[in-house]
Amino acid sequence: MNQPLSREELKLKREKYVVPSVKQLYNDPPHLVQGKGQYLLDEKGRQYLDMFAGIVTVSVGHCHPKVTERTIEQLKKLQHTSTSFMTQPMVDLAEKLAQITPGNLNKSYITNSGTEANEAAILLARVASKRFEVIALQHSYHGFSHLANALTGNHNWRPEVPSAAGIVFAANAYCYRCPFKKTPDSCNLECAQDVERVIQTQTGGSAACMIAEPIQGVGGTITPPDEYFGQVKKILDKYGVKFIADEVQTGFGRTGKHMFGITNWNVQPDMITMAKGLGNGAPIGAMITTDEIAKAGQKQSINTFGGNPVSSATALAVIETIEEEKLMENAKVVGDYLLEGLRDMAKSYPIMADVRGKGLMLGVEIAAEDKTPLAQETARIVEHAKDNGVIIGKGGLFGNVIRIKPPLSITKENVDTCLQAVRQGVETVSKVLSR
Repeated sequence: MNQPLSREELKLKREKYVVPSVKQLYNDPPHLVQGKGQYLLDEKGRQYLDMFAGIVTVSVGHCHPKVTERTIEQLKKLQHTSTSFMTQPMVDLAEKLAQITPGNLNKSYITNSGTEANEAAILLARVASKRFEVIALQHSYHGFSHLANALTGNHNWRPEVPSAAGIVFAANAYCYRCPFKKTPDSCNLECAQDVERVIQTQTGGSAACMIAEPIQGVGGTITPPDEYFGQVKKILDKYGVKFIADEVQTGFGRTGKHMFGITNWNVQPDMITMAKGLGNGAPIGAMITTDEIAKAGQKQSINTFGGNPVSSATALAVIETIEEEKLMENAKVVGDYLLEGLRDMAKSYPIMADVRGKGLMLGVEIAAEDKTPLAQETARIVEHAKDNGVIIGKGGLFGNVIRIKPPLSITKENVDTCLQAVRQGVETVSKVLSR
């Protein structure tokens, strides 16, 4: 086997052959060559604790033995036929999704990615409702196709080109930076009421659907108040608007206790979209909806690689592993331990302005006392953690939110290691700011 390139050689090769929009997280990126469980190794053999899970994707750990074995087993039998032919893995996966999703969601469309799943959901909602307009939330992220990008309420991820038509945006439930300048104890859920105002003032009086992440991922782990989604669903039902829960990041146990994030708020969506953690790194996504909505889509459709036997078999193994190893429960227990550790740390470091999230989908907003975003300082903290062997992410509209979303299999000992690395980075940055 050939020796891997040095990181310097790889960086030069990447710059020569990969489009510049595919950016690096780090100024000094390691060359990652191997993964096992919650750990990554670079070309020099240095080990990193992965607390970002390949951008919220590696749900059961890198190269999990059961998942790897099932993937190889399927690769040896049948790799591809397309959705025009009948194969069992895709159908078995659709059956499993019907079993684990809330309510009466029964019909799945298996895709290659979350972007495609969101495209499929919006298209079907428009066909089923015979309406066109779609409501999304500010700060959201829904993918990188033309339509999915138009649904994204974050300028950092939207090229300056004409947007897809029919998209309107409501305020998001961002309590730390409330768009209405209210506080949680006196806000009357203005963010939820804004959905009705948007319907009344920015649409023809209704809409095909609303799409929302239960917890905004790229937006900066923005976690709504407990009553938010219940109020939003009442408003949507009043106007006959379908609700799509984008669970690409929150799905498959990440928020703890429940398989899907929206269940934390006891709300029943009309559709759920998913990807990332479903495949543990394999390219797969899915949209699931009710029999009633699904029957509106009778015109033929094909997805050449969606639902291919290999990705479907892998996804089934991932779901089984989450259930068998009780990873949802682990996400709750270890996630609460991590959340408590971060909030305790924040008492000593004022720049840790807001700690939020559920389960193992957590974020820390780095800001000055007057709430000025500290984006450069956030980048330094993330880089510092990497230099100390811990991979974390960053996001948010202003680039000032630390994102901690590890594999669901991590331990409390891993949390202690992560907390130590974050503390060192925060302390270093805090000292610089105080000079």
